[in-house]
Amino acid sequence: MPRFAANLSMLFTELDFLDRFTAAAQAGFRGVEYLFPYDYAVEEIRARLDGNHLQQVLFNLPAGDWAKGERGIACHPDRVEEFRAGVDKAIEYAKVLGNTQVNCLAGIVQLNVDPFVVENTLLDNLEYAANRLEDVGIKLVMEMINTRDIPGFYLNNTKQALDIREKVGSANLFLQYDIYHMQIMEGDLARTMESNLAAINHIQLADNPGRNEPGTGEINYRFLFEHLDRIGYRGWVGAEYKPLTNTKAGLDWLKTHNAI
Repeated sequence: MPRFAANLSMLFTELDFLDRFTAAAQAGFRGVEYLFPYDYAVEEIRARLDGNHLQQVLFNLPAGDWAKGERGIACHPDRVEEFRAGVDKAIEYAKVLGNTQVNCLAGIVQLNVDPFVVENTLLDNLEYAANRLEDVGIKLVMEMINTRDIPGFYLNNTKQALDIREKVGSANLFLQYDIYHMQIMEGDLARTMESNLAAINHIQLADNPGRNEPGTGEINYRFLFEHLDRIGYRGWVGAEYKPLTNTKAGLDWLKTHNAI
């Protein structure tokens, strides 16, 4: 079975963030991911990882003002300097945390901005980030997000992401494939992951509808987990879902699939 990482931005939220590391380890997870580490001292996070024998798997580049609804700034032509400063900040954290990949959120398209300018801003920023990260041994992934949950999000399907990857032309740029988002946007999950396995460096999961744990919706996760083994996927799968009741009560899927 795949290696599963707990997404601490969505799981164990009944606890303070730093206490979620222990809860994840006690539940059997060996890796963790989350949206952002930047509100916490990097040494404190490192101590929580080491104290619970956890591997830091993924976090995002700084993505603007999350509380105000921003979901990335990589496609914003007026935020290029801020984006690039965020790459440096992510590198500082990743080096201490032992994180070998970070995710870029493209952002919501701004009104009245030329689509050509939007695309080229994203391409330039991705190239910059991929090159800077490659210099320090960190991979860059970019995530496709459904436009139902985040209307106007720029990057929203696999073909578009593959086209962008080709245009950027960096061997250090990969896809983050979120099964929940892609079930909404395009379906054909198994074949899409198999066909593009070389470009996918991270996977996330949640069921649909509801974005709850596997087994609560329409997605056949038993099949998909076995499929990932068959096609040779060796990366992590992040459990990024909203527990239907609470995290502990919703972890039966993990035991059912003998993931730990």
